[in-house]
Amino acid sequence: MNVLKLAWRQTQRDLAAGEIRLMVMALVLAVMAVTAVGMLTDRAEAGLQQEANRLFGGDAALRTDTPIADAVSLRAEGLGLQYAQTANFPSMVQTAGAVTLADIRAVDSRFPLRGEFELRGTDGNTTAQQGGPEAGTLWLSGDAARKLNVRIGDAVGVGNLQLRYAATLIKEPDAALDYFNVAPKVLIAYADLSASGLVQNGSRIQYRMVVAGDDGAVTQFTAQQGKNLKRGQRLESREDARPEIRSALDRANRFLSLAALVSLILAAVAIALAARRHSARHLDASAVMRCLGASQGRIAALQLGELFFIGLLGASAGVFLAWLLQWGVGMWLADAMGVTLPAVGWGSVLSGYAVGFTVLIAFAVPPVLALRKVPALRVLRRDVPVNEPSAWTVGLLGVAGLAALLWWKAGSAELGTIILGGIAGTAIILAGIACLLLRWLKQVRGRLHGPWRYGLANLSRHQGMTLTQVSALGLGLMALLLLLFVRTDLLSRWQQTLPVDAPNRFVINVQSEQVDGVRAFAKAQGLTEPLLYPMVRARLQAVNGAPVNAAAYAGKGERARRLAEREFNLSSAASFGADNQRTAGTYWNADYRGPVQLSVEEEFAETLNWKLGDRIRFDVAGTPLEARITSLRKVEWESFKPNFFVLVSPGALDGFSASYISALHVPKQKLPTIDALVREYPNLSVIDIDAVLNQVRSTVDQVSRVVESVFYFSLLAGLLVLIAAVQASQDERLQEAGVMRVLGASKKQLRLAQATEFGSLGLLAGTVAALAASTIAGLITVQVFNLPWRFETTLLLYGILGGTLLALVTGLWATRRVTEAPPNETLRTL
Repeated sequence: MNVLKLAWRQTQRDLAAGEIRLMVMALVLAVMAVTAVGMLTDRAEAGLQQEANRLFGGDAALRTDTPIADAVSLRAEGLGLQYAQTANFPSMVQTAGAVTLADIRAVDSRFPLRGEFELRGTDGNTTAQQGGPEAGTLWLSGDAARKLNVRIGDAVGVGNLQLRYAATLIKEPDAALDYFNVAPKVLIAYADLSASGLVQNGSRIQYRMVVAGDDGAVTQFTAQQGKNLKRGQRLESREDARPEIRSALDRANRFLSLAALVSLILAAVAIALAARRHSARHLDASAVMRCLGASQGRIAALQLGELFFIGLLGASAGVFLAWLLQWGVGMWLADAMGVTLPAVGWGSVLSGYAVGFTVLIAFAVPPVLALRKVPALRVLRRDVPVNEPSAWTVGLLGVAGLAALLWWKAGSAELGTIILGGIAGTAIILAGIACLLLRWLKQVRGRLHGPWRYGLANLSRHQGMTLTQVSALGLGLMALLLLLFVRTDLLSRWQQTLPVDAPNRFVINVQSEQVDGVRAFAKAQGLTEPLLYPMVRARLQAVNGAPVNAAAYAGKGERARRLAEREFNLSSAASFGADNQRTAGTYWNADYRGPVQLSVEEEFAETLNWKLGDRIRFDVAGTPLEARITSLRKVEWESFKPNFFVLVSPGALDGFSASYISALHVPKQKLPTIDALVREYPNLSVIDIDAVLNQVRSTVDQVSRVVESVFYFSLLAGLLVLIAAVQASQDERLQEAGVMRVLGASKKQLRLAQATEFGSLGLLAGTVAALAASTIAGLITVQVFNLPWRFETTLLLYGILGGTLLALVTGLWATRRVTEAPPNETLRTL
């Protein structure tokens, strides 16, 4: 207790004297940056998950091909969950002058539990509505209304019922779950379903019950229901959304993790330099204590106690400021996203304290513990060497602490490893180039004159400080530039993967003899000539000679079991587009005619535990088709072009009965041409995916807002921490500049000398940082975000110039007191 009291008194004295203000400030800024970004990213991620649930219509769902038992509803009620029921089936609808096949959907008054419908009424205005149509009415999609040639208020026949057309359906929350509905949408009230007479034996009806509520209750419901699944039943969650939406959400979450990692890097740099300065300022006091009989253990306990109080004060202030900052930014973000963000959880607060103390232990403890070995003789002789902690010890402890924090905050071993490797490589390169620079300066500084010579001489005279500053500035700039490069690349790639002219109509069931006719029709109507892909239905029969059934995949997850049970769509392609990136194996040539080969989508193969070289046998209408997997590929589903999980080599499907599929971009003014195409080829089905495209674009826009807000916030927090890091090593420069003022140096000469020094440091650190950030950004873009990457010379140049300017401005600002304060005041303070 006496040591703690003494440590608290020392902390109060050092705060009053300004000895540890910089260290506390660095810790406050570090914890504030990490915690605020963490709080904001947690809230933004939760908001994105809410948006994902809005796309889904709820938090989880049970889909069955038989009516849902009352026991399931009672189970949901017992857990405090809301629930709603829907039913989907194809059927004919008619008016006085037209008949068409429709995708009929019956929804109850509670659906959707998350999100809402968008409708257009007679006045042409779009409104949002919670709950389905009233009994006796229906809603039609734009395609359905056009095909039936009806206006709002007209009657539409659905089975035994005549229902009034009440509104046009513009958007439904879960349209993006599965867009392969081959007919226009018709929504009716769930209460009208039985009276329609369409529910009969053999009807192809899919029932669905959606639940929503507390995360724990939803998890408990899915766990309980998962144990009781029967044939024809499956559980769904937001993970079952379209891969385009899942990809956007996943990439956003990874970027948010990257933003938190950048803050951690900057925090580590700031604390390490502040701790070094703190230790240097306590050398004399520790020597005096040694003269007065203090043991090494007591000095160590005293210094560690002060670090504890510094950590407590700094972390508490940082967490409080972080809460204020994220509160302000969170209000704007919630308004921009159009969702209610959840409150900050205690986990973010506790992680802020954990980050603060972890950084202190990793970077501040080694130099502070070295104070216990300060010789008592230092009281009389200032030139007595001090036992500095081993550079290897400090380095290893710092790397271990930073690695632990990176892997914790990354949420991905791959992302954490890439960042840590990039930091280590950048630090080594920076130190090596700084050493070469110092050698070169020794040779050329004699040829320089005036302030230029003084500025460069400072670099070579204080070699240790120069190495430290170059490394600190370089790592800090690398972290900020990395965030800038990834953010810029990420947003631009999102815009490229979903262009304005993305396909919005799928044409399926084209017969082989109709392929040329469909191409000619599209060309005659001014549409882009479509690429048509053959499609053959096949069922998985064996893998490497072992028969396959659902039971064989029982232990590999629900999705693997479903895939093993259902039929596959096999297709063939002579070449692969840019939206198919090979990840393993080799592709076949366009003129290949050898043994049958397979190319499988990477995640699909992983789900079914297929490997390169495996032999897969399919049953195609009673005929076996066996082939070896010769390549794996990653598919960019965001392209909205026809893509398949399994492709076979050219000629492999010859002789099998195949239909063809294609995708078209049809502008609004040319939508009637699609009706003409169906009239000419009545067997064709045209799938409208405009709703899905709009939903994906909306999601990407919201994700982009999150990325933008977190980027700017991280940039601001990073700049604050970087300023603290630069300030931590300015004492020697301030003292020398004060002496120069006494000897007659003018303010202009000092400023020019400082500009030379900081400009040289910034140019060196900025160049290495920009090159390192560009390289690491490329790795992250390809390996973590699964996006194509190309080297951007413009960004690299901006990074070099921006890094140089940032170091120059920050350095001049940190040493502004030299020219503003009288020289005697500066020297007395130091």
